[in-house]
Amino acid sequence: MNKEMNDGQINQNKSQISGNYMNPSMRVKSGMSNKTNARKLPDAVQKKSKYTENWLNLKMIKNDIMYNNQGEMVAGVKISPKNIFILDRYSMDNTLIGLMNFYNTIDYEFWLVVADRPVDIAMYQAELQLLYNKTQDPRIRKLIAQDMDKGEMFTNNNVVDTEYYLLFKEKNMDMLNKKIRNMINGLASCGLVASQASSDDLRTILDTFLNAGRRFEKGTVLPK
Repeated sequence: MNKEMNDGQINQNKSQISGNYMNPSMRVKSGMSNKTNARKLPDAVQKKSKYTENWLNLKMIKNDIMYNNQGEMVAGVKISPKNIFILDRYSMDNTLIGLMNFYNTIDYEFWLVVADRPVDIAMYQAELQLLYNKTQDPRIRKLIAQDMDKGEMFTNNNVVDTEYYLLFKEKNMDMLNKKIRNMINGLASCGLVASQASSDDLRTILDTFLNAGRRFEKGTVLPK
């Protein structure tokens, strides 16, 4: 019996470690979908609701900040991807050491979130079409047509950009802005470019976890 109890305790500890530390992206996802924290909206509001955040424990998304019903603000930075493996060994080591030192300076809870954003090349495709119509040289028209075909391939195969975010919760606006500045400066010291996550970025994160990466503009997707 002692062995069974010990095994059960070990398994329970493993699940706690897996849920709370090993996969921070899932922590964000599970927190957003927690039924005990879900906001109950009046039927009239639910029927008219167009936005995902109206179905969550959020008051609004405004000025690049999520506001929840506990009086907390959720914000953070968006990190531009950088392939360090094409750098020389010295530059790669400096980047990794810089990141380690940067993480050690963060003394509050944060989430590292990886989200996929669909690639939108509609404007590029439209410009190619205009250029194709204006061009008379058949060789150039052929090259433009090939680029247009590649664009169609991207669109039809749901090609996405992978984006990286550091998010955190804060109740004080001054502290929130200070943390964002420190994050941007700390990542810059590692050779990485970061900026404050915009309201559109925050909605993209919600869409990634709740709507399989798709954005619905004509109505809320109801749970089955």
